[in-house]
Amino acid sequence: MTEQPSAPDGPLIPMPALTPAALRAAVAQIAPAQLPSFVEHLDRAVEQAAAQSTIAPLRTFLLWWGEFVAIERYPARAARLRELEAVAEEATDREALHSALAEMRQITDLAQREISA
Repeated sequence: MTEQPSAPDGPLIPMPALTPAALRAAVAQIAPAQLPSFVEHLDRAVEQAAAQSTIAPLRTFLLWWGEFVAIERYPARAARLRELEAVAEEATDREALHSALAEMRQITDLAQREISA
């Protein structure tokens, strides 16, 4: 884990290592309803890795769930992303869609930086 919880609007948990066990523990703590999806995705990644003789599916799994945790460990960030997804889904003009997508990209880019640190 790379950082300690701070202010009230700070992270619920420190950013875990990008390992299945650490990510599973983080998901269990911050989004327990997502554990079945986590396990299903992990099983699928292991099967694909074995069938393809490559670790690429496992790496993709770790990065996907790392980004999920990086976003969800900040409740305000996760809520804002959900709001933006709804705005993008309901957008009727290009400007509103572009604005929502740009802010969504900022959130995911920040999460990517956190999992790369």
